[in-house]
Amino acid sequence: RKVMKKAKTPKHIDVGHFRVAIFGSARIKPNDPRYKQIESLAMMIAKEGIDVVTGGGPGIMEAANKGHQEGGKGKKVHSFGLNIKISKEQMANKHLDIKKDFKRFSGRLDHFMYLSNAVVVAPGGIGTMLELLYTWQLVQVKHICSIPIILLGPLWPDFIKWVEKWPLKKGLISPEDMHTIFLA
Repeated sequence: RKVMKKAKTPKHIDVGHFRVAIFGSARIKPNDPRYKQIESLAMMIAKEGIDVVTGGGPGIMEAANKGHQEGGKGKKVHSFGLNIKISKEQMANKHLDIKKDFKRFSGRLDHFMYLSNAVVVAPGGIGTMLELLYTWQLVQVKHICSIPIILLGPLWPDFIKWVEKWPLKKGLISPEDMHTIFLA
């Protein structure tokens, strides 16, 4: 399944169960169409019997956990929140079945990778970019198996164009590195 070492996960959690990590901004509000889009996506994921893993905070993370809990009623699915202890923005949302707190981003990122079989990246800032690039790099160097990384929304096509124009064209990454990235 994965190449990474076993992370400390509660014993009652089936690490073999399929999970989708959803990364995105903590700053997106509930009245934003992007919030509603992620809420609907997570609801569909839950209805398919798939768990969701987020950073457990507000914004896109809350939308994913909220939609997942609504869609998962009567199903054996879990809405995970891997919460980071920072001074601003990151209070855990109330839509978590399982919450784990982290003091450092590195441990949190590793736990995301340990639990997740696919990644959806919604619009976000520096934290979202960190999560995207960390995932992509671990796939590149085969520290985890190749998992789909789905970039959702209008933010990402320009990012992919930049990657193709600069690092790829200059030989700093390989064409194969692009095979795990999908635009949606």
